[in-house]
Amino acid sequence: MPAFSRRQLIVLVLLTLVWGFNWPVMKMGVAHFPPLTFRMASLWLGLPILALLVRQQGLPLAIPREHWGRVALLALTNMVLWHVLMILAIPLLSSGRAAILGYTMPIFSAVIGALFFGDRLARRGWAGVGAALLGVVLLLWHEMGALGSRPMGVTLMLVSAASWALGTQLLRRLPVPVPLITLSFWMVAITCASLTVLAALFEHERWHMPDRQAWAAILYNGLLVLGFAQTAWFFLVRTLPPVASTLSVMMIPVLGVFSGALWLGEVLRWQDWTAVALMAVAIASVLWPANKK
Repeated sequence: MPAFSRRQLIVLVLLTLVWGFNWPVMKMGVAHFPPLTFRMASLWLGLPILALLVRQQGLPLAIPREHWGRVALLALTNMVLWHVLMILAIPLLSSGRAAILGYTMPIFSAVIGALFFGDRLARRGWAGVGAALLGVVLLLWHEMGALGSRPMGVTLMLVSAASWALGTQLLRRLPVPVPLITLSFWMVAITCASLTVLAALFEHERWHMPDRQAWAAILYNGLLVLGFAQTAWFFLVRTLPPVASTLSVMMIPVLGVFSGALWLGEVLRWQDWTAVALMAVAIASVLWPANKK
């Protein structure tokens, strides 16, 4: 496992805070606004921020024609499927448990990498995957009855996590010769267009002016989650091996669980506290520097 640079660690900490606290924020948002429309509005708010960053840095927006197929595939696996399926699942699950199911992504990523891309994962890497998996099981321990009555929410969240895991693998293996911020802009733009079509088709009868809570959730997602965190994630994925980048963010669902308990009154049990230690093991498996011979 590689050693993290100072810049990567700072980006990781900020990303963890923004994405971790976003789970109860999204739960609040979809309680006051149609889910696809909520995500669509957030993405359209974040897109101009990415365009402004591209312009301020004097970077090109153009992508060579022969690479648009790759850009479309990366956008589909990393963003379109993730955002659509995840936001549809959130109304069906508690915010903390939705976060835990969403962050089965590192487990999917490790398995996909080993089975399809020939990754050779070190023993402590597999130990991290195992710890993350056990943490997921523990955090869902008292949710089994509720999950059994909501198979659609569980299925949507797990499929979205698997798609994100595949996208994480492809993002490192399908290079596009443009700056990262340019690639981020076009992936978000493709997702904006996709969500706009889906929201217009399935939710146009439920459209209304957002209330104060919905606006707060939209602004948080547009400015911080899309404007900052999405590009920060792509930076980590491109500069780290897939398993290192995915396991290193496993504190995010822990923040999702405890912030949901604080803001939304979700009850915490011993499984939640034990899972914190297991997630710490998963993070340490990639963050702890290897001994140099």
